[in-house]
Amino acid sequence: MDNFFDKINVYYRENPFVTYLGMELLAVDKGMAKLSMVATKDKHSNLLGVTHGGAIMSLADTAMGAACITNGKKTVTLEMNMNYIKAIQPETTVLAKATVLHNGSRTLVVEADIYDEAGTLYAKGRGTFFVVEKIDL
Repeated sequence: MDNFFDKINVYYRENPFVTYLGMELLAVDKGMAKLSMVATKDKHSNLLGVTHGGAIMSLADTAMGAACITNGKKTVTLEMNMNYIKAIQPETTVLAKATVLHNGSRTLVVEADIYDEAGTLYAKGRGTFFVVEKIDL
């Protein structure tokens, strides 16, 4: 594993929750991560037939955690909020782009945009993450 992407992706490709929800790491850079997930009717829908907010929040949380790892820090979520802007219909490929806003020694603040392949914004999230371990990349 020579490249930066492979070093980050090792934390996600065998994660049971990430695998169950169908998330995939697409791109990383220092302080940034981008993930995708196909929001399926049988796995991600709520009683109204649209994508459940918890699935979207999980995608945002995972993307933000990946952005933290790009700074060489394994973290846990201390606090997180989401603003839902538009309902996501089933079978939509949903993207999450997370960006680190504050890279402190003990905490990080990260935001995530949730959108589709056409660039339609569906939700915005922000979270505070606590550093549990520093890692070499």
